Amino acid sequence: QVQPVESGGGLVQPGGSLRLSCVASGIISRLDTMGWYRQAPGKERELVALITSTGYTNYADSVQGRFTISRDNTKYMVYLQMNSLKPEDTAVYYCYMYTGLADAWGQGTQVTVSS
Repeated sequence: QVQPVESGGGLVQPGGSLRLSCVASGIISRLDTMGWYRQAPGKERELVALITSTGYTNYADSVQGRFTISRDNTKYMVYLQMNSLKPEDTAVYYCYMYTGLADAWGQGTQVTVSS
């Protein structure tokens, strides 16, 4: 069973940058699509970015041009580089991995954008 583990969240000022990382732990036979979702207080969880095993990426309109998703298949990791952060990016960010058989979610990492 795959368990994603996130790191890299924190407090940053508007306009700043953060890089989130997520590593897959457990028994890993295959990692297909990987990505990031977020959930702000009082809102539903929403897609931020996805990356397929072949490197195809998809972004939410709200982060297009500011965020970049990447992955390292040799290390079972996925990253989210977040630039030009805005207060509305404040949320708990969750790592997502699809193993080809099941979805796997991390426990989340808090990102707060505030002056």
